Amino acid sequence: MRVLLIGSGGREHALAAAMIEDPQLESLHVAPGNPGIAQIAICHAIDIDNNQAVIELAQQLDIDLVVVGPEKPLVNGLSDALRKVKIACFGPSAAAAQLEGSKDFAKQVMADAGVPTAKSYTCTNQAEIEKALDAFGAPYVVKHDGLAAGKGVVVTDDRAEALAHALLSARVVIEEFLDGPEVSLFGISDGAHIVAMQPAQDFKRAYDGDAGPNTGGMGAYSPLAWAPKDIMEQTLEKVLHPTIAEMAARGTPFVGLLYAGLALTKKGIRVIEFNARFGDPETQVLLPRLKTPLATLLYKAATGGLTDEMKLEFTNDCAVTVVLAAAGYPADPKVGEPITGLDDSPQTRIFQAGTKLKDGILHSSGGRVLAVTGKGADLTQARLAAYEVISQITLAGSHYRRDIALAASEIGEN
Repeated sequence: MRVLLIGSGGREHALAAAMIEDPQLESLHVAPGNPGIAQIAICHAIDIDNNQAVIELAQQLDIDLVVVGPEKPLVNGLSDALRKVKIACFGPSAAAAQLEGSKDFAKQVMADAGVPTAKSYTCTNQAEIEKALDAFGAPYVVKHDGLAAGKGVVVTDDRAEALAHALLSARVVIEEFLDGPEVSLFGISDGAHIVAMQPAQDFKRAYDGDAGPNTGGMGAYSPLAWAPKDIMEQTLEKVLHPTIAEMAARGTPFVGLLYAGLALTKKGIRVIEFNARFGDPETQVLLPRLKTPLATLLYKAATGGLTDEMKLEFTNDCAVTVVLAAAGYPADPKVGEPITGLDDSPQTRIFQAGTKLKDGILHSSGGRVLAVTGKGADLTQARLAAYEVISQITLAGSHYRRDIALAASEIGEN
């Protein structure tokens, strides 16, 4: 099987690393990729926002499957364009990708499908915004309706901050605050069937103790020993199956990765958000634990070959991912700084994201620069492995959280 992977982040590095382990894979091509991915796959420097350029590359390489990593090409209709020329694609159509591309659309789908989620108002002017903020009260949850690269959501007790964030977008969704721990659970769908991956938990705030602004994610871990034992079954029954059925009924079947961000509230599971692709950094803890051959699995999804009875296999060990962020991230990341000390250990894997080569030397090129994933028999061992490696990496002004999976590992020790 010849696969073309679209994207250049840590998520794509993790996807590439998992797919090259699939015995059915003949060759792996990535566009545009990054220096880390280039060590394990063939990279092609094309504009992935140009659908025709991607099609021409796939045809030139005689690709069997295109896997679309980032959300923007999905919303731009890349999957539609590929399927139009009979190239199998793992990734939803532009219409189906609106589950991520529009918070308001996702709310409409959940309402029609009977999926439990937070109460909300969609607002288009200041009067509506202020009325909604006052209706729910603090903590205020404000979400820009469109894509925002992980920075469109504000959760704050400060009404003025909530209002200011809301006024930055022409359309916002304002929700009630959901209590309880948050969990990420991925489902892989062929449009009619969906199979669940094991849950993970990520850390959105920039600093230790869940302080600071929201980010695209500063770390993650899996599995979740404290989560309900039937969380996968519950999520399939209450969230994933109804959503896939509703999308099919609308004539826009969802083919690809449906990411459900969940809150485990006192009243049960509630959906915080949907994404239409592999989540970052959860992908970096889930895929190193996945035993099911990934390229083959994604090809089955892209070609209608799944069944609801399928079960994915995972290893019994634990994984912890810690993200190294550039100075100033998330507000104003400083890029162009040299990076040294990237030395894997047998228990770790470094996934590059915002990196580039300059005169043969690795430099930062984005806010989240890389992620280190450690594995171990328990979370304590996995944390030690990840933190030992990331502590040796040098990048001027960089920062990372030191409490990823700490509380969960301490629970496991007691």
